Amino acid sequence: MFPKSIVFALSLTVSLACAPLSALAESPIKTAELSARLFEVGLEAGDPLLILAAAKLRKTLNLTLTQRAPTADSPVPEDIATAPVSWQDMLDTAAELAPGDDQIAALIGDIRAENTKGVSTGQVYSITAIRAGGTDTYPPLPYTGGEYAEVYVEGNDGTDLNLYVSDTKGRLVCSDTDISAIAYCGWRPAQSGGFTIEVKNRGRAASSYSLITN
Repeated sequence: MFPKSIVFALSLTVSLACAPLSALAESPIKTAELSARLFEVGLEAGDPLLILAAAKLRKTLNLTLTQRAPTADSPVPEDIATAPVSWQDMLDTAAELAPGDDQIAALIGDIRAENTKGVSTGQVYSITAIRAGGTDTYPPLPYTGGEYAEVYVEGNDGTDLNLYVSDTKGRLVCSDTDISAIAYCGWRPAQSGGFTIEVKNRGRAASSYSLITN
């Protein structure tokens, strides 16, 4: 039995060979998730090509930074690396994995030179930090009934962030609790209302993270 990450890498590599990158993600938020998963698998496999694909995807994003403060169960350290990883960081990582490789260097140069700017489509993101074992709870965010809603969190490499979304009555409508630094929830509300987002750090170290919503 192959490890889950390797199976994902193989299937994704086939998909990348058969379709444009933009066709693999249904929304900017899914693009962010796909980029992070590609980067994660690329690091694990030591594959600069996967990391370059991740960087190419991430460069297409055009999200708007917003300020929103969760209710945290305790203070967190301030000296934590900033999330999320930028496309420039990804290119630097690919270069470090392939020193002296002229082909990789050329691909990196091509991606840096691309005049790619994603169209702003309403997705916003915020950055905060969470202690090991901590819980962040956000005030209810409004979503429109019948329209697809998305929430995505991305933390520092090696942490374990879990995501929970509850409706106005406190009922859980979506969760992502796998062992990973990223988590995604997508659902279609039956009616308009506020939904509470909760982020839990199951890891052993504090982490900064980005929260992206539509």
